[in-house]
Amino acid sequence: MRRGVWLGSVAALGMVGALGGTFAASLATAQDAPESLLPPGFDDPAPTPTPTPVPTALPTAAPQAAPTTAPPLAPGTAEPGAPGSLPEVPTISSDDLASIPSLEELEELSPEELDERLGLKPKFDIPPAARRSLTEVGLLAPSEGGLPTASLANQPASLVRAILAGTQRDMVSRWGHILMRRVLASRLAAPEGMDPVEFAALRAAVLNRMGEFTVARALAQDVDTENWNTALTSQALTAYIASADLVGACPAVRLQGSSREDPQWVMLQAICNAYAGEGTRAGSQLDRALGQDIAPAIDILLAQRYAGAAGRGRRAVDIEWDEVDDLNPWRFSLANAVGEPIPDGLVEEAVAGPQGGYYAWAAATAPMIPLATREPYAQVAASEGILSANAMVDLYSQIYARNSIGGEASERAALLREAYVASDDQARINAMQQLWGEQGYFAGHVTTAYAAARITPSKEFAGYSGGLISSMLTAGLDRDAAAWRSVIAEGSLGWALLQLTQTGSGNADQEAIDTFADNDESADMRATAFLVAGLAGLDRIAADDLEEFTERTGISLDRQSRWTRTIRQAADTRNAALVSLLVGLGMQGDDWSQMTPLHLFDIVSALQQVGLEAEARMIAAEAVARA
Repeated sequence: MRRGVWLGSVAALGMVGALGGTFAASLATAQDAPESLLPPGFDDPAPTPTPTPVPTALPTAAPQAAPTTAPPLAPGTAEPGAPGSLPEVPTISSDDLASIPSLEELEELSPEELDERLGLKPKFDIPPAARRSLTEVGLLAPSEGGLPTASLANQPASLVRAILAGTQRDMVSRWGHILMRRVLASRLAAPEGMDPVEFAALRAAVLNRMGEFTVARALAQDVDTENWNTALTSQALTAYIASADLVGACPAVRLQGSSREDPQWVMLQAICNAYAGEGTRAGSQLDRALGQDIAPAIDILLAQRYAGAAGRGRRAVDIEWDEVDDLNPWRFSLANAVGEPIPDGLVEEAVAGPQGGYYAWAAATAPMIPLATREPYAQVAASEGILSANAMVDLYSQIYARNSIGGEASERAALLREAYVASDDQARINAMQQLWGEQGYFAGHVTTAYAAARITPSKEFAGYSGGLISSMLTAGLDRDAAAWRSVIAEGSLGWALLQLTQTGSGNADQEAIDTFADNDESADMRATAFLVAGLAGLDRIAADDLEEFTERTGISLDRQSRWTRTIRQAADTRNAALVSLLVGLGMQGDDWSQMTPLHLFDIVSALQQVGLEAEARMIAAEAVARA
């Protein structure tokens, strides 16, 4: 389901090319000494004030000047403001008269538009005490798993902007996706010289491109609506539409009023008017939009159906798909929200097209879509890191409980139940193997992660250890996987995965690596190359062995590019957030065949250097398992 073209180590840094030669001078270095947190001036002691002499007597009041006498008024003239005086009449120009709306125009205006026309609309709709600060924007505080708040505060704005703008595709690594989501959702201060709202918009854009629409929506909501700029409004609307939560966009739509005039905005205004109790007005707006052909009829009809659900005077709206040639996010969202079936041909064509990932990601987390319809999209989301193993178990549990659901979704739900409750371990493993399917079916490994952890390690099942350990590691169950260490054969896939995920130190055995390489059936010995690169990044292979196996696999870990130089220098500064963003930039692609061992080496090495060793180990193991 992945689309996009592998950016490569040079193309992925196209946005940051101008920074390549000056990065060492611009990248913030680690702090050498404690730095005061007080504002300037608070560190220095205040000067001793000069004592003011205490007066010994009360001061004498200054003499008052005698009031001047105004000239007498003309006979019959009253003083200004006195009873009987005439007020001054302002002069009204012809332009002022032309700007006054007619009664018909006033009737057409909504209360918000009327307030805006009369200058009565407040700039802020949130009380001062409830407004949120822009100093830190995000969802995860450091105590909740987020990265340090000031991680990017001293970094050049141009560098961070280029990295985020250059991250245009989804990632080959599921664990890389999870790490990227974590850093983008962290409560962070904006880089030096960057507006906090722009920073939030750039992060929301990457989350939307990753299919993390719910997180993007929550990030936008952490900024008060009146502070949204054009970019953040656009990304927020993308997230609201993808999550079928159009009413959630209404605060921004009603606050910004007529700031936009595009067809989507006009339809959103009508929908928001309907849900604000102005159903008649909303109907008139959409009827006018349909008569003026501001958008394809199907888009306006779906908006009418959605708006009609808000009022009592609902009217029938017939949706005809006969002349609709393709889907777009608006049609997909509103049709699902109102329960309007979309022709299968349109959905299949959209999923197979260049933007197919969008529809799979949006459908995977849409609760209004039937479970059986949602299940194949959930597999895509699980493979890419959007859905967890727990989420997949929940989905299949609901499918199993519905007797009305049949087909492949029901069969997989029954197999997952067998993987948990079958009478013996062999039967459970057999059920898991059917869920794993072919080599590339990684969603099955995610689904069975906790079931695999329930298998008792034994030599009898050592032959299945590769699949079982791979499945456990999709959920980060490295301690359960380590229990197989004493029963698996050296040089096997299970052995390789444990060598990469063990928390202790020590180099991998050269003979065991050689055995793994001899049994490697992946294209161009990719699995062996990833194993060697991962061990080198974790510093778990001897120098002589590294030289031997790099020559055998034909890889080079010494080659440099702008991306490798950047991530290495970011790691030297011990900046986990910046390294994580560069990891996401360097892992873009359709599948693991587009990941180079050099990139994997630098990613694993940099993550371990900045204290994200757990993520480094999981990414290295995933590379070998999916090679």
